[in-house]
Parts: sequence; structure tokens; C-alpha cells
Amino acid sequence: MTDYDTAVARYFEAWNATGPEALAKAVAAAWTEDGGYTDPLADVRGHEQLAAVIAGAHEQFPGFVFRPLGSVDGHHAIARFSWELVAPDGSAPVAGSDVITLAEDGRIRSVLGFLDRVPTAA
Repeated sequence: MTDYDTAVARYFEAWNATGPEALAKAVAAAWTEDGGYTDPLADVRGHEQLAAVIAGAHEQFPGFVFRPLGSVDGHHAIARFSWELVAPDGSAPVAGSDVITLAEDGRIRSVLGFLDRVPTAA
């Protein structure tokens, strides 16, 4: 497993963590203290804001889990990967691609997220 794979695995652990204590621990393991996350719906920095965004996703999509799609590709301190958000019934209405920048300790310094598939309004 590469450093990129390890960082992305911790990223998914954070996004799939449930409960405030587990979420806070997973966010701290995945991101630097001043780490950031930017996608079309959020632009946050720091562990508290990161945890709040993740908790908000869990509220909007209860029972869903994030899973990787394909492999992680990286060079220097940058990696990219794709993911999908999977419903309890196995469908995946949301998917995206993220680019991360790693700090020297292997934790994420920044995430730039892109939504590739989103549900249409009914």
C-alpha cells in the first residue's frame, strides 16, 4: 500500500465514521489541524468544520456509505481518486472525484472535490 492509498483509506474512514467521537478521531487521523476541504457545496478548514461537513452529509444521506471507485493515482504530494455514495439498497446516486494534497506526515492538507453524478430533482 502506498502513502497515497493510506491517506485515501483514512479519508474514507473519516467520511464513513459515525458518532461524534469516532468522527473527530477519524478526521484528526486523516487531516492536518489546518486541513481544508473544498467542493461545490462546501469550503471549510480545520477539524471542527470538516467534521461538521461530514456529519451534514450523514444527515442528508442516512445509512449511506462512501466507497472508492478504481485505484488511487498519485505523484509528489498529490493524489486523485474517485468515489461513490452508496445507499442501503446498493444504488449509488452520488459520485465524485477528489484531488488531495498531503503534508509531510502523510495526512491530508487539502481536498478539492468534484461531483460527477448527483441526483436529479423530482
